[in-house]
Amino acid sequence: MAIDFIKILKMVSSRNCSDIHFHVGRPPTVRLDGRLRSLDLPVVAPEDSEDVIKSITPARCWPDFEKKGGADFAYAFENGVRFRVAIYRERGNMAVAMRLLPDRKMTFEEIGLPMSIKNLLLKPRGLVLVTGPTGSGKTTTLATMIDFINIEQDRHIITIEDPIEYYHEHKKSLVTQREVGVDVTSFGEATIRALRQDPDVVLVGEMRDLETMATAILAAETGHLVFSTLHTTGAAKTVNRIIDVFPMQQQEQIRTQLSVNLLAVISQELLPKVGGGRVAAFEIMVMTPSISHLIRENQVHKIVSDIQTGKRHGMVLLDDFLADLYRAGKAEYAEVMKRAQDPASLQQKIKAGVEE
Repeated sequence: MAIDFIKILKMVSSRNCSDIHFHVGRPPTVRLDGRLRSLDLPVVAPEDSEDVIKSITPARCWPDFEKKGGADFAYAFENGVRFRVAIYRERGNMAVAMRLLPDRKMTFEEIGLPMSIKNLLLKPRGLVLVTGPTGSGKTTTLATMIDFINIEQDRHIITIEDPIEYYHEHKKSLVTQREVGVDVTSFGEATIRALRQDPDVVLVGEMRDLETMATAILAAETGHLVFSTLHTTGAAKTVNRIIDVFPMQQQEQIRTQLSVNLLAVISQELLPKVGGGRVAAFEIMVMTPSISHLIRENQVHKIVSDIQTGKRHGMVLLDDFLADLYRAGKAEYAEVMKRAQDPASLQQKIKAGVEE
């Protein structure tokens, strides 16, 4: 192997890069504080990326790679360091993207997650969704919330993940972690099976399809606390995304189920932090009788107004959170504007804050 793969992974781990890419025609490239940077190394040759992939890919993943042109899995490096790996083909070559998995769970304070969220984690049943684009820290937020329950309550927690990213030890709770492709065939299958395994809390790593969504909602409806993720931004878009997946004749029923079982939608974005590192911005919607009514009556677009006036319930709009980050000197103006739901409105909020 022309490139020193082991040395590069050690560097990625020690410098806390979030990702490393081996892509033919470019030097190995890392993502640090949200930005891509090429390493001062020779460009990756086809045999380099092929050697890397052959050295780390489990035998069970080769059929998927050969048939579908890609596969995902977790890779244990050394000293407890782990990566989430995606191997794929591009322009006839093999390529790999590896995400460094943090070796410890973060606290609410470290993430910047409002303390009001802890109240939701003590509920006996309901659906909590953590949403945002890829790489926005959803898995880290979920791991923090699951760890809080694990420490505080005697529950049977079942997690269904692809792959398992954070390992949870048994603390006050009993934790069962199932990996899609290793322990079970799919999210949908694992979620159905979980209901027969005496769970109190179920974490569905991602609601990818109608079957998984329907089963997750059913799990919440039948007396379990359910967590999952979607690649949406904002509470209204998240609710609409779920409803739109279902056939037209089922949508009224799903609206009713969500209006009763949805506890909260936590949307998040990660921004480069002034001075280095990254900082999270959140939008938090907590279910109230008013929001429940809006969902049931197909008036989801009005949820934004309820979030704006729902501070006493622990709610906050993403744009208000972004404005606060800018005012506190934690994020640059250009970065908060990139992630704004309503850039013109955010601009006015920032201007008003400066004038005050």
